[in-house]
Amino acid sequence: MSAAGARPGRLGVGVVGAGRVGAVLGSALRATGHAVVGASGVSDASRERIETLLPGVPVLEVPQVVERAELVLLAVPDDALGDLVRGLADVGAWQPGQIVVHTSGRYGTAVLDPARAAGAIPLALHPAMTFTGTSLDLARLEGTTFAVTAPGPVLPIGQALVVELGGEPVVVAEESRGLYHAALAHGANHLVVLVAQAAQALEAAGVDQPGRALAPLLAAALDGATRGADAGAESGTGAGAGALLGLTGPVVRGDVGTVREHLEALDALAATSDASDVPPSYRALGRAATHRALAGGRLDEPTARTLLDALGDPPDAGPGAAPHDPHDPHDDEGTA
Repeated sequence: MSAAGARPGRLGVGVVGAGRVGAVLGSALRATGHAVVGASGVSDASRERIETLLPGVPVLEVPQVVERAELVLLAVPDDALGDLVRGLADVGAWQPGQIVVHTSGRYGTAVLDPARAAGAIPLALHPAMTFTGTSLDLARLEGTTFAVTAPGPVLPIGQALVVELGGEPVVVAEESRGLYHAALAHGANHLVVLVAQAAQALEAAGVDQPGRALAPLLAAALDGATRGADAGAESGTGAGAGALLGLTGPVVRGDVGTVREHLEALDALAATSDASDVPPSYRALGRAATHRALAGGRLDEPTARTLLDALGDPPDAGPGAAPHDPHDPHDDEGTA
């Protein structure tokens, strides 16, 4: 391992996987005084990121990066992480006292056990942010929540690294990483799909710039929902209930006729375009909104039942049932 410089506490950082996340976090660590001693990148895009975000850093093979580094940043796809850690252990690459950080949302530190067995310090740091792989991301790290999972004695190391990056560390237990990551993916990824569907419908309705039309509405809705979620968590009423306080629209008003008209229009769109996923998405989310509005006391049972009938709720699912219907293939496909 190499010396990182004169400042106390500075480390020699090796970036394994100079994708959108790895190159940006490596650059951010470098900006705080750490020395990036090597980076690996196979694709042309990765090598270009190293050149742009980590100028002067040598492009090395993965074992060479690990050999040089005091802190190894593993920013590789989830499915590749376990094999990579085991493979490096098999060739004796991990070193006692070396800090090994992965950025996967899915995993805690158990996936790093082969490195830990060799004396390395395991940390799981996941930024709850979408990365572009450009310098724009560096400013966006400020205030970003990072899930930190680590053995108790070394947890402060992970928290300190997050603070150095300008983020907000939140401790997530090993056994909760799957739920944590599912929540983020459901919120962010499916939000993008929802915007795409809404934009397609607006375009078909003759709106020339659907993104511009949606932006103020969705920004206000998202701000209200996220603020409500925090308020609900703090008050003890629950984040889910708090987020729903700002819900508007025909479902929460009980406007069944409007919901039926929406479905007719969306079914017609699906029949004449490649928007076949839009009506089942509307139905699934409409059912979820109905169940949650009923549970929160914003709808009465007769109105909820009428809405669910219009939205195609199965006969055996009463108003108080869970939103997910295991017999609906669209729910199984994650459209909810």
